[in-house]
Amino acid sequence: MTTLAVPNFAQLTLIFVASVVGCSGLIGLLRPFWRHYALAKPNLRSSHAAPTPQGGGIVVIVVVIVAMLVTMLMPSVYGNALHLVLVIAAVILLAIVGAIDDVRIIEVVPRLLAQTIAVIIVVASLPTELHVVSFLPWSIERLLLVIGGVWFVNVVNFMDGIDWMTVAEVVPLTASLALFGLTGALPPNATVVSLALCGAMIGFAPFNRPVARLFLGDVGSLPIGLLIGWLLTELAGRGHLIAAVLLPLYYLADTAITILRRLVNGEQITKAHRSHFYQRAMDGGLSVKQIILSVFVVNIMLVGLAVITFAIASIALQFVTLAVGSALVGTLLNKFNRR
Repeated sequence: MTTLAVPNFAQLTLIFVASVVGCSGLIGLLRPFWRHYALAKPNLRSSHAAPTPQGGGIVVIVVVIVAMLVTMLMPSVYGNALHLVLVIAAVILLAIVGAIDDVRIIEVVPRLLAQTIAVIIVVASLPTELHVVSFLPWSIERLLLVIGGVWFVNVVNFMDGIDWMTVAEVVPLTASLALFGLTGALPPNATVVSLALCGAMIGFAPFNRPVARLFLGDVGSLPIGLLIGWLLTELAGRGHLIAAVLLPLYYLADTAITILRRLVNGEQITKAHRSHFYQRAMDGGLSVKQIILSVFVVNIMLVGLAVITFAIASIALQFVTLAVGSALVGTLLNKFNRR
């Protein structure tokens, strides 16, 4: 892999601040449009009782794409521009699919087909020498990355079901990825994307605070899932697989167990539902703020465990941190389930 210098700290700070301010300002300008043309009406899966504007995710994605375009102007610092062109193309594809789905439901098959194409584009853009699991044949690993990427895109979409949930997940995750990037664990362009996405989500957060005045919509959740999946793959492919699993562990566990439980109960998993642990907790009496605070605290702990895997190079410790992280997530899921 080509080794690049760690990006200038002042440049990264500027990108982060510009992402926060740019996202917040654009949302403020576009809110009147969303109120008239992009209302999310309550359904079985919803946690809101009144029609609420959605589509704020388009601003988040635009801000991140602008940051990626800026990095392409400095390939000597941030790396291969063609790589980012492919990622941007995949992000735009999913944003278009999400925008259509926000106003007119897309059937499962064409939706999955578009997601698969987007993930294939991103996987194809990865360096050929990147390996997540070294003992797997290259072709098998790439196939598994495509399957896992489609899965993760839907994980983020499934979990975007209550106010601030995606904020509570994405902000600590991307902040930690940016921190790891400063140590050289991520390529510079991925570090920039992490910072830009973190800043954009912080800029979006005031509009999504309970009770939300604006939702991300699929136009945001689908490409955000793609971007995070790409960033975690880059991290795992550079020798930090356990950290890449720890960071999104709550999302992965809630979604996987929920789908398995629905399959065992003979339910149709493509239908809207309120079976996720965080939804059950809400139906059981916990407030949105209590749920989000619990998720955020656990995510901060998972970030801390991921940092430990960087600080101490020990295979045994890697698995200890994974076990501790699993116990933390399991405790939270049990708390939500008991409600």
